[in-house]
Amino acid sequence: MNETSPALTPTLRVLAGCLHLLVAGLLALAAVRAAADHAWHAVAVAAALALVYAAGPALPAVRESRRAAALWLGALGAVWLVLLALSVDAVWLAFPLYFLALHLLPRRAGLAAVVAAATAAVAGFAGHSGGLTAAGVLGPVLGAAVAVAVVRGYQALYRESERRRRLIEELTAARAGLAEAERAAGVLAERERLAREIHDTLAQGLTSIQLLLSAAERDLPARPGAAAGYVGQARRAAADNLAEARRFVAALAPPALEDATLADALERLCATTAARHGLAVRFHLEGTPAPLPTAREVALLRVAQSALANTVRHARAATADVTLAYRGDGVVLEVADDGAGFDPAAPPDGEGFGLGAMRARADAAGGALTVDAAPGRGTRLAVRLPAAGSDGGRP
Repeated sequence: MNETSPALTPTLRVLAGCLHLLVAGLLALAAVRAAADHAWHAVAVAAALALVYAAGPALPAVRESRRAAALWLGALGAVWLVLLALSVDAVWLAFPLYFLALHLLPRRAGLAAVVAAATAAVAGFAGHSGGLTAAGVLGPVLGAAVAVAVVRGYQALYRESERRRRLIEELTAARAGLAEAERAAGVLAERERLAREIHDTLAQGLTSIQLLLSAAERDLPARPGAAAGYVGQARRAAADNLAEARRFVAALAPPALEDATLADALERLCATTAARHGLAVRFHLEGTPAPLPTAREVALLRVAQSALANTVRHARAATADVTLAYRGDGVVLEVADDGAGFDPAAPPDGEGFGLGAMRARADAAGGALTVDAAPGRGTRLAVRLPAAGSDGGRP
């Protein structure tokens, strides 16, 4: 149809087919009755009307241009008026003409064309019957009213359908955008998690190896035995780092927690740190150990590793204490040292992912990290996680 008309949906195609059949049937009826009355001029006009009507669907311009559609409809109406003057049976053709006018013309022009066609039908019927009758008036008028109601109802349904289609498209696009945003957020979160994992494990291990090898290098000329001990410790640290790297690939729990409790893993961490760096590291267990989700145990172990690594690198401490306390409302991990301390409001340069990574781990596990430190007074770091079944934590 023209640019202002709805596209030909399957429903419209069915209606158009029915309209064509209706016009063909009414024209055939008018032609047969005219032939029976030997009114051959009416038969010729009916044939001309059929040709004009058939030209409409066949011409692309009528479907694509409002002006062409209006011209075709005007020609069709003119031939119909001639047939109406010759045969009373042409009155019934007013009904399909109503639908054509309402569909092809703009709203007001379509209504005006329907009124004009209904008036011509009433006048034509009155002329052939010798005067106005109730049937002659009500028939065309009711037909026009039904046509207007049907077309306007269909147009309203079409507009509602289009509105819902656009809404569905917008919802689909929004859902796709949300899925992409969630995917991007997941990628970012995974990158941050891997960054924390690397900082708390591989980077700390490599730093330890570097310190041990530096100590061995210092002792090589005068104390080869001590240097060999440092090299042996560096080798064991490298083996541990290799195990951590393999865990990244396999996406398993930390090797320190395999077949061991969190308390055992922390105790081994303290012993290893003391042996490698000459720092007195003591482990304390308080309360009755309770099972924790693996994610929380990993978070606490990583915080302890990162805190002790910071103590070794920055604190210049002589002693450090790691305390794991099981309480009724959750679990607390505390790492304290007697080192140089620092101002938490102004972290030292080069802290990197240190405190930020530990705080992120605590938040991800549903807990909180607190730091009590001051220059010259050491550092005390605590992570508090709620009980496994509480709402505040995540498994």
